[in-house]
Amino acid sequence: MMIIRDHLIRHPDRCTHQAICVPICPTGAWLSTPPFKFDSSRCLESCRLCLDACPSQAIYGVFRKGEKMLEPQKK
Repeated sequence: MMIIRDHLIRHPDRCTHQAICVPICPTGAWLSTPPFKFDSSRCLESCRLCLDACPSQAIYGVFRKGEKMLEPQKK
């Protein structure tokens, strides 16, 4: 069974509001005004530009394996 990325989440406590994710997104999935909401229908599944560009690692992916959601591990 394949693991696919279901959606992205911006962690509000980690986000520094530098908005680096906004201009780097090739599809404009990140809205350019705070709180920088995300339109998952515009996101490319294989793209990681915003995840890699975020200096505070405030953006993370939520993955799905079949019907099961794989949440990130809490530290």
